[in-house]
Amino acid sequence: MSSKERDIDNSVVSTPVDGPGVENLLASLREIIHTGRQKALHAVDTVQIGTGWSVGRHIVEFEQGGAERAEYGTKLLPRIAVRLTAEFGKGFDERNLWHMCRFYRTFPILNALRPELSWTHFRSLLRVEDSSARIWYMNEAADQNWNTRALDRQIRTLYYERLLASKYKLVLPSEEELRAELVKEQLVLEEQAMDSSASIEGDKK
Repeated sequence: MSSKERDIDNSVVSTPVDGPGVENLLASLREIIHTGRQKALHAVDTVQIGTGWSVGRHIVEFEQGGAERAEYGTKLLPRIAVRLTAEFGKGFDERNLWHMCRFYRTFPILNALRPELSWTHFRSLLRVEDSSARIWYMNEAADQNWNTRALDRQIRTLYYERLLASKYKLVLPSEEELRAELVKEQLVLEEQAMDSSASIEGDKK
């Protein structure tokens, strides 16, 4: 190291790192790094979702390719899983390939997927049988920024189904409201009886 480089290095070490200016700088740097990491993770999720969907589509379309391919039957996934796992790792084992095929069948339109969600989110959504509930959970998870644990909890506790039930729940009047309504009806009947009696008396005259 030259004397000039040593002087620069010493000046950096001896420079104070406190003060409002430095703290503001560090806060900005932290935000930049955090945002960059989040974008990188989101980019990985986006690629993973697109890859899983495309793999599922190709397998499903191959299976539906006609009678000449019917001989593969249920043996297709195990056969290609062995080859793909050897080349790309356990992310393409038989179980994951099955999920990718189901992912494509459940969400056949790639552009309709919410980009805010991860592959793990969609794995959870595959457990929801009702299509309306599944779409609601997908949109709500994206809008409310649910992580996968929150999404799993809402699905497990039938959050959508409970909301739907409460929306159409029959609201019955309370006992006090029923009494008040009965009193009101009784008064109306008494008034009608009095009017009828007065009318009869008038006719007799």
